[in-house]
Amino acid sequence: MSAPRRHIHSYLTHLECADCAATYPAGVEQHRCACGGILLARYDLAALARDVPRKRVSARPWNDGLWRYAELLPVADPRDRVSLGEGATPLLPMPRLGRELDAEVWLKDEGLNPTGTFKARGAAVGISRARQLGATTIALPTAGNAGAAWAAYGARAGIPVVVAMPKDAPSQTQREVALYGARLHLVDGNISHAGAWVNERAAAEGWYDASTFKEPYRLEGKKTLGLEIAEQLDWRAPDVILYPTGGGVGLLGLWKAFAELRALGWLRGADDAPLPRLVVVQAAGCAPVVRAWDAGAQTTAPWEDAATVAAGLRVPSPLAGGLMLRALRETGGTALAVEDDVIRRALGDLARAGLWLSPEGAALLPALRQLRASGWLRAGERVVLLNTGSGLVYPDVEPLPPPTS
Repeated sequence: MSAPRRHIHSYLTHLECADCAATYPAGVEQHRCACGGILLARYDLAALARDVPRKRVSARPWNDGLWRYAELLPVADPRDRVSLGEGATPLLPMPRLGRELDAEVWLKDEGLNPTGTFKARGAAVGISRARQLGATTIALPTAGNAGAAWAAYGARAGIPVVVAMPKDAPSQTQREVALYGARLHLVDGNISHAGAWVNERAAAEGWYDASTFKEPYRLEGKKTLGLEIAEQLDWRAPDVILYPTGGGVGLLGLWKAFAELRALGWLRGADDAPLPRLVVVQAAGCAPVVRAWDAGAQTTAPWEDAATVAAGLRVPSPLAGGLMLRALRETGGTALAVEDDVIRRALGDLARAGLWLSPEGAALLPALRQLRASGWLRAGERVVLLNTGSGLVYPDVEPLPPPTS
């Protein structure tokens, strides 16, 4: 007789607006606050800290993937989960780069997730929760990778998915969306134009709108990045995390994860120890967060004529621009942009270290070197680079050779 499935209780209590702090019930479909703000999932952290010792989580098998943190997710019962084996990706030491920079450097490699990118985390939790809430058709805009992931998980769940993406999105992701049986709609323009199409059609058709930050649960899947990094570092927070930033779900997921871990008392060190300093890395051809950060603005403005080889960074009007800037301020972080040729050269540099990263992930290497050269990153600090996907997803992006001396 097979062993019974383990039932784990979720400590999800309600949703809260990031802007006005209004609260909403989590048991029914919710998208945005009445004020227009982003809704965040909230948990009874005091009860969780009392009921669940950290060692209980550490004792779970890593083949549970991101669901090892079920108490901190909105879908606890294994029978409700839509999974393809996401999460539990490696945190790789980068000793040669560490020696070069006199720092302790690690790389979180999300390219080993289903569909080849970290978008699998958000899709797994987002679609699991949407199915619980009764969604019959799910729609979202994408620069490419999220569409492929949500199409795959929708197929796994048996829920139709409608994906809108720019006509010049990576051909590989267009093929993936179609292969998984999702409906693909191509638009002239960028992800903002795709988002406008989804917004209009979802309202007319009654689709569940899974656009970035228009539902609360994609963020919860991305949050598991921070939970894993902490556990893989023996429950110690790194000093700095570099994140390639488009829509910013992963960045805010990291921010939320470490805040929750500190509130739970699961992080080693002082209870008032600082959160990791978060670093936004964008492409020079589409850098609305960097521009706003440099100007000391409270939110972002649309970026005109956005263009970059890193498709996931081509998000000219991120909905959570103001919240990302707040995360940078509260963690003592910063933001910087990298030129496309520098990104393509970094792809080659990393490949010669045995890593075929996405162009988004490759952008972190020159950004890290710039931060160390300026002194912002100090000697001996522990830093994590978050590679968001595999280079295999980008067959049309050619690395540049190293410069000749």
